Amino acid sequence: MLLFHYSYRNLLVRRLTTFLTAGGMGLVIFVFATVLMFAEGFQQTLITSGSPENAVFIRRSAETEVQSIIERKDAAILESLPQVAMDKDGRILAAREMIVLISLPKKQSGSLSNVQVRGVTHGTSLALRPQVKIIAGREFNAGSSEILIGRNIVKKFKIKGLGGTINFSGRTWTIAGIMDGGGTAFDSEIWGDVDTLMGAFKRAAYSSVIVRMRAPSAIGELKKTVLNDPRLVEEPRREDQYYEAQSELMARFIRMLGISLTLIFSLGAITGSMITMFAAVAARTSEIGTLRALGFRRRFILLAFMGESLFLSLLGAGIGLAAASLMNKFTISTMNWTTFSELTFRFLLSRSIIVNSVIFAMVMGIIGGALPSIRAARMNIVSALRAR
Repeated sequence: MLLFHYSYRNLLVRRLTTFLTAGGMGLVIFVFATVLMFAEGFQQTLITSGSPENAVFIRRSAETEVQSIIERKDAAILESLPQVAMDKDGRILAAREMIVLISLPKKQSGSLSNVQVRGVTHGTSLALRPQVKIIAGREFNAGSSEILIGRNIVKKFKIKGLGGTINFSGRTWTIAGIMDGGGTAFDSEIWGDVDTLMGAFKRAAYSSVIVRMRAPSAIGELKKTVLNDPRLVEEPRREDQYYEAQSELMARFIRMLGISLTLIFSLGAITGSMITMFAAVAARTSEIGTLRALGFRRRFILLAFMGESLFLSLLGAGIGLAAASLMNKFTISTMNWTTFSELTFRFLLSRSIIVNSVIFAMVMGIIGGALPSIRAARMNIVSALRAR
């Protein structure tokens, strides 16, 4: 403990060098954590859009609703399956939906960006997604040219708010309400009556059918029933798992790119740590010789300097994570590669990101402090005592 106290006292004496070295590691940890927060926020925004109680029917050959086609006759069969739940009034909890993309100008740049328009079943689609709340106005009227817009659409795009109009597909659509999707992908969507939108876009088929299952465990039985029916070419997927699969490609790419860049940046931080530790060993050569002469063994000298390096890395981790935590307040928009529409989400700092960042910082500290610590431990006692 005397050696560790000695090491920490030296860090306090060399405050500027300590701060600069820890700050360099902190910058690397900030980049590392921010990239992971970016991927985590993107993924959680999509995953929380789905419910384990709901099932999404799309065509078997399709990966997403955008690629799917469901005929009207198939939709009627899917809604009547025995695994589909009913509400207290005996109404089937199923919604026919359609997905199309439109382009709207962004507020800041004026450039066009894709927005996902979802044709939904009046009343039922909102009932199937309790996380979506209308925060201004009201729900659109069935069969009308009225729409609901997500709160992120209002913030990011050049459109009027409640009561305003949007022109697309050769028609003028009135904004009847603004919805809050609770931080889900629905915040970045426009909703309207499915049959009205199908007529406007000259579509003859739906994109998907969403149903509430009698129990989340019914997905296996539901899938078996659908696959054994020769009339159907659709496949059910649990809604939360469906959205999770959508997020995998983009999240994996972000993590791989971010980790690759962080590893490159970490070389500079490790080099800085190594230089700092070598300088500390050189400046304290006579002190190391004195400690060895007092009877401290080589391994204790090694552990003392390694502890010093680890302390610098943990200090850097604290600085980097503190800075990264401020990113929780920011939102960012990017294209969802699966649907090719813009998705707005916020950075999300999770417990796993904190743990991984601390581990990464400790690895940098161990690598950066290994050679200087070995040099200090292997130093000859006589030569060290003669050093000035």
